[in-house]
Amino acid sequence: MIGLIAATAAGRTGCDRLAAAWPDRTRRYDGAAVGELLPAAFAECDQLVVFLATGAAVRLLAPLLTGKASDPGVVTVDEAHRHAVALLGGHAGGANSLAREVSTVLTTAPVITTATDATGTPALDALPYPVEGAIPAVTRALLDGTPVHLHEDTAWPLPALPTRPAAAEGQVAADYAVRVTDRVVDAGERVVVVRPPSLVVGVGASRGVTAGEVVGLVRECLAGAGLAEASLWAVATVDAKAGEAGIVAAAAELGVPLVTYPAGELAEVAVPNPSAAPLQAVGTPSVAEAAALLAAGQGGELLVEKRKSAMATAAVARRRPRGRLAVVGLGPGARDLLTPRAAAELRRASVVVGLDQYVAQIRDLLLPGTRVLESGLGAEEARARTAVAEARAGRAVALIGSGDAGVYAMASPALAEAADDIDVVGVPGVTAALAAAALLGAPLGHDHVSISLSDLHTPWEVIERRVRAAAEADLVVTFYNPRSRGRHWQLPKALALLADHRSPATPVGVVREASRPDQEVTVTTLAGVDPSTVDMVSVVVVGNTASRVVAGRMVTPRGYRWQAATGSEDA
Repeated sequence: MIGLIAATAAGRTGCDRLAAAWPDRTRRYDGAAVGELLPAAFAECDQLVVFLATGAAVRLLAPLLTGKASDPGVVTVDEAHRHAVALLGGHAGGANSLAREVSTVLTTAPVITTATDATGTPALDALPYPVEGAIPAVTRALLDGTPVHLHEDTAWPLPALPTRPAAAEGQVAADYAVRVTDRVVDAGERVVVVRPPSLVVGVGASRGVTAGEVVGLVRECLAGAGLAEASLWAVATVDAKAGEAGIVAAAAELGVPLVTYPAGELAEVAVPNPSAAPLQAVGTPSVAEAAALLAAGQGGELLVEKRKSAMATAAVARRRPRGRLAVVGLGPGARDLLTPRAAAELRRASVVVGLDQYVAQIRDLLLPGTRVLESGLGAEEARARTAVAEARAGRAVALIGSGDAGVYAMASPALAEAADDIDVVGVPGVTAALAAAALLGAPLGHDHVSISLSDLHTPWEVIERRVRAAAEADLVVTFYNPRSRGRHWQLPKALALLADHRSPATPVGVVREASRPDQEVTVTTLAGVDPSTVDMVSVVVVGNTASRVVAGRMVTPRGYRWQAATGSEDA
């Protein structure tokens, strides 16, 4: 919950705006002086936005501070709503992110002074997995450019880190290092240990087992094998025990979800220690070992065989890392048309795969240490295979494409290669058709279709059939890939097909290099369009029979009835 506190009328106006934007996330603190309200809000909320001078906020907050791990993140906003300052808990409390969110609502400038954020260095305490060890020392080394070595037992989808691969185990102890492992290790004064969510514990139990007995047995299994509790991902058991209070409470105490499986599925899992007792009780010869392996998924490995206590059994398995593939649309080219989500995914990736000219557009957004795999035109399938292979190796991968990656771009070949052994995230982008339409006016105001005129992957006979169908259906048509040096006749042919069903005066828009420095925008007619001026970085939009030019802009009415009824907005 985000607590909102203000001392003045201007501050209360800011509180009103934030509360309206985040009705389910905020709580107002009113009715008393800020000095009286702040202690209650500090104790009750995860984050605070205080409309107060930073100096006054520091004096009021100082007596309330207890520790970095427990204090809420605090953002202060000045009286004029010019700046949102991440004052306290930049990473642990989420104040840096909150300052950016506040600035989006209030149009303030976020002020973030955390060294890692200011320099574009990944924050170790903001990684997606638990981190322990010498965080300040290793962070300082990263900031100073001191060599920091990376040692991974197995690759997990972490963001890029400006580290060097560790040559040997001893090197990890000798130098500054980031170590990714689920094993209990002595971190020392120069090592940060990242705990991936790699471990699953399977649990079987008799009715009435206590949470204490289950937790004790789980910790005994982990400790005996030298495994870290911080890497525990889930507790798994049979469906029949889904409501067993001791198991449910144990999972909650361990801070992980409880997952359950039908006895029939567990019975099909090969285990080293089957038993007649669970078979008679719940219908499977193994609960602990089978549940651990089933939850670990394909490629899972049983690390700790079944151990028993008075009323429980437990076993531990290791999950195979699931890589992460983000398919990212970069938009038409202008930086302000790159979505915040796309920029965040680029920073989230340790590997970026893309066409060389698209990589050049966003190279400055990549974190230090990002591995870039770029290639030239005509290698779409190869790029898709490379991105999927990197994700299958456990990496966090961003596969980039222009416009929206799902429209004539990289999402289709990548998802055709990807199986269910990786996580896939789609990040939409502003398409070339939308960018062109915004420059032309409102040509897509009614039903419309996009057609690529490239016959490299689609036979011309199929393309021609689609153009004829669009012409007969009176759809506005956007032509992608309209003309190249080797394909010069397709666009005139497509325009001729449309001309069979539309008048010569039908509006046509040609946009070249939409949103880029060499942008050109032309509004002409079906009779007047010159195909020789069109190339592969152009988009051609042909109106329908209702489209018109108004004050030099293409407009397609939202409906024929709306066209006749002046001022109506009938949907």
